[in-house]
Amino acid sequence: MKDILEIQAAGEADASRERTIVRTSIIGIIANVFLAGFKAVIGLMTNSIAIVLDAVNNISDAGSSLITIVGTKLAGKEPDKKHPFGYGRIEYLSAMIISVIVLYAGITSLVESVKQILHPETPEYTTVSLIIVAVAVVVKILLGRYVKGVGVKVHSDSLVNSGEDATLDSIISASTLVAACIFLLFGVSLEAWLGAIISLVIIKSGLEMLRDTISQILGERNDVELAKAIKETVLAFPDVNGAYDLVLNNYGPDTWNGSVHIEVPDTYSASQLDQLIRNIQMKVYAEHRVILTAIGVYSVNTTDPEVIETQRKVLEIVRSVPHVLQMHGFYLLKEEKAMRFDIVVSFDAKDRRAVYEQVVAEVRKAFPGYALQVAMDTDFAEE
Repeated sequence: MKDILEIQAAGEADASRERTIVRTSIIGIIANVFLAGFKAVIGLMTNSIAIVLDAVNNISDAGSSLITIVGTKLAGKEPDKKHPFGYGRIEYLSAMIISVIVLYAGITSLVESVKQILHPETPEYTTVSLIIVAVAVVVKILLGRYVKGVGVKVHSDSLVNSGEDATLDSIISASTLVAACIFLLFGVSLEAWLGAIISLVIIKSGLEMLRDTISQILGERNDVELAKAIKETVLAFPDVNGAYDLVLNNYGPDTWNGSVHIEVPDTYSASQLDQLIRNIQMKVYAEHRVILTAIGVYSVNTTDPEVIETQRKVLEIVRSVPHVLQMHGFYLLKEEKAMRFDIVVSFDAKDRRAVYEQVVAEVRKAFPGYALQVAMDTDFAEE
């Protein structure tokens, strides 16, 4: 009953996450539209290219927030026949679009700044315009921190990217103030040069956002902490002697499917095993929001001392080979003179296949006449 209540709470958390993202994005749209209007008027009045570009940046930020809302709504669609794993990855696509917008804004700003360097125009600042820009800097800093903070909390890459973009915009606005002060004090206009430098920073940020988002779409390794937590949950069940071969597939922020192998005593009946697997699936989803679509089983001999001693010797041999991280799934058929087990070989090995072949050769040397069935596995959460 407790697990069922936890699963219901997880569903409510999904709905709450969507509402939070939409609400935060609407706040961003309202703030950026107002800032864009003020800056556009001030930029045109003072003949300041930096402030005008800053206003354009605010409009792009508002567009980013709108994209975040649309992406979140589409990602929340229920699974269907065409997309049985849901639409969660749409959030990654919306984050990629925002990254491209940031990159485009940086390139556009760089082009305009270079034009101003080649054909400079004298700005005409007023006290009121500088005060408004200063207020805009504070607003953008607060907005950026708020949006990024919410994005981290609800695991929304789109909000995180929007928050980082807002922070960059606050730097742009602050630089216009610095340029204005230098111009008023020394009569030297550095707007265009500062604009060019800031544009390069924006371009770098856009490329980094794009790289990270593409990496997620391609498929990154298992979340190490999540993998450890899931294995701890599985191992907490009585008679589960080991949890191995955990594979997690990400279908959007906080949307995971996976599979795992467990070691259980060979005395388990089919009905006992069926109930154990169901309990594990419910517990893992309730605690970690991960759907285990498959749980494989390794049968462990727990009654024959000779088999247990053989397993100990084989484990000793396997562990002596460099780059072998783990052995599991051991089972010995004495009458057939056959043994089977899996090994996990590290990605650090120059030739993983050579390591595997060395293990097989060493075990075959120690146990001549035995038929070996050895599988090479991968630890998808290897640090």
